[in-house]
Amino acid sequence: MPTQRLKQFLDENQIKYTSIRHSPAYTAQEIAHSAHISGKDVAKTVIAKIDDRMAMVVMPASEQVVFQFLRDALGVDEVVLATEEEFQDQFPGCELGAMPPFGNLFGMEVFVSETLADNDEIAFNAGTHTELVRMRWSDFERLVEPRVLHLSYSGPSGW
Repeated sequence: MPTQRLKQFLDENQIKYTSIRHSPAYTAQEIAHSAHISGKDVAKTVIAKIDDRMAMVVMPASEQVVFQFLRDALGVDEVVLATEEEFQDQFPGCELGAMPPFGNLFGMEVFVSETLADNDEIAFNAGTHTELVRMRWSDFERLVEPRVLHLSYSGPSGW
């Protein structure tokens, strides 16, 4: 989904948002640094295979997903990181690795870390490696209807 389509979707739903242009960045932490936003406020999207179906796992840039947490919460047999080859065609118009966390627009379930849901605002890739969208968490939650779970940790002390 190109950036323009995302913005059109937000506009149609009367969502207030800010678009932030930044120098090219490819990891969530680089993006946060480039855009001068805390890593806990930047949402990164990870694509997981959950018993052979694709889903988005969304968490702060400063955290790492723990697939065992997701497996336990969902009561499924297998949760693994999807390969780029497995999902690259599911996000037309998006740069690989810059998918916005709007699984509802791509036919995917969205699971969000509870720590991200504690934020008043979130920022996320807008389909490119040079632009973020920042919006209120409550608006994101209303549009996407993600399932909020304990999914990640921020380091050894977070276990």
